[in-house]
Amino acid sequence: MTDDRTPTVEPVALEQLLAELPPELEVGTNLEAILGGRRLVALDDDPTGTQSIADLPVLTSWTVDDCRWALRQPTAGFFVLTNTRSLAEADAAERNREIVAALDEASRLEAVPYVLLSRSDSTLRGYYPLETDVLAEELSARGTGTDGVVISPAYIEPGRITINSVHWSKIAAGMIPVAQSEFAKDASFGYSSSDLRDWVEEKTGGRISRDDVAAITIADIREGGPDRVQEILSGLHDGQPVVVDTTCDADLHVVVLALLRAEDAGQRFIYRTGPSFVRARTGQVATPPIDAERLRAIIAAQPRDPEDRRPSSSRGLIAIGSHVGLTTRQLDRLRGTGKIIELELDVPTLLNPEARDAHVSAVALEAARLLQSDDSDADIVVRTSRTLIKGTDADDSLVIARSVSSALVGTVREIVSQVRPAFVVAKGGITSSDTATEGLSIRRAWTRGTMLPGIVSLWEPVSGPAQGIPYIVFAGNVGDDEALATVVATLRSV
Repeated sequence: MTDDRTPTVEPVALEQLLAELPPELEVGTNLEAILGGRRLVALDDDPTGTQSIADLPVLTSWTVDDCRWALRQPTAGFFVLTNTRSLAEADAAERNREIVAALDEASRLEAVPYVLLSRSDSTLRGYYPLETDVLAEELSARGTGTDGVVISPAYIEPGRITINSVHWSKIAAGMIPVAQSEFAKDASFGYSSSDLRDWVEEKTGGRISRDDVAAITIADIREGGPDRVQEILSGLHDGQPVVVDTTCDADLHVVVLALLRAEDAGQRFIYRTGPSFVRARTGQVATPPIDAERLRAIIAAQPRDPEDRRPSSSRGLIAIGSHVGLTTRQLDRLRGTGKIIELELDVPTLLNPEARDAHVSAVALEAARLLQSDDSDADIVVRTSRTLIKGTDADDSLVIARSVSSALVGTVREIVSQVRPAFVVAKGGITSSDTATEGLSIRRAWTRGTMLPGIVSLWEPVSGPAQGIPYIVFAGNVGDDEALATVVATLRSV
């Protein structure tokens, strides 16, 4: 093992990390207990948290009526897409406050209690501790204290796991402590600690010291079981953080069972997690990827609005905004399959107020023309230029990212106002969030499953211009180099 006081370590095989751990402890999915408990409400700082689960509602709007609709659905939980990772700090805080206010009113009217999950990045990027602090304040103002903040960033399928409180990330060469990954160098949310206890101290600016962070280890989970985990949880107080080891779903099932028991005993928690915890907390297990047959059934279940007069295309639209190296490699592999036409949004032009609108409209017009053309069977890729432009600081970098994303989404909006693509893929966290809300005007949807094992979610929009169009939420930091090409091949097979 390593922590951040040791030199950079060489990648190690996953099997080496797991070799000496105690055997897994199976306690089941705890679904009956989950359905009898509080409704899980996952406030998702980008839409990619849905990529580990199936058949849960998703809200991109959080009026009281929207929250009441979601609470009426016979599910263990639902997502609210906050997109706060793309916002300035003050705006992110205010958005969390707005959602809690609406949710609490809806909960009162529907008589359905809830527990809050702040879903963020499995590679530790995002507004921590801001978001959990704000949620705790809002709950306190409504008479509910917070005993502990459960920190579980694990995302099992792409290889983000935690052992002895050290968070690891899988790369082609093997497993590395997450602070050695490209994601730790994020312009807005970078960090230097792989040990989650040190990470909490780092992110809180020393307000919470490493020694004040509780830990639930693999030994606690697998040897002590739910009783030992609940014992640790019972010692939490005043919003104390507790970091959770995870290498597989079974580990999380043990932790969830202990949490449910602790909540039944009167304790209250806020969760700050990656995608895998959401799956466990809603009583789900990994499901097979969606194939062509299942995709056809999903599309047939949501026919287009009869008032919709737009022409339909047999080809898809792929919007790429993510700039991480993995996305660039995935785009290269998609190019290798052929049958795509690329249109580029030039980032320097997008940042020029005098040229921006004309550039967006020109690209959108050409994309709509190509989608309706009989001269080609190619899908259309609209992408930003690949050179990343950073700001002078983290806030300035966010402003640039937001501006570029807005232009890309505006292009998508103009395209779909003229033609119905056969499918829409959005690549990148901010890109997929903004495409859903602003590009496709999705207000309520269902997440129907994954396009690859445990990653890349398919949304079924409930109404609006995207009804009947498969929408694929594809994070920038997941999958192997072939992942984008594989997903597009499945979509083309329908």
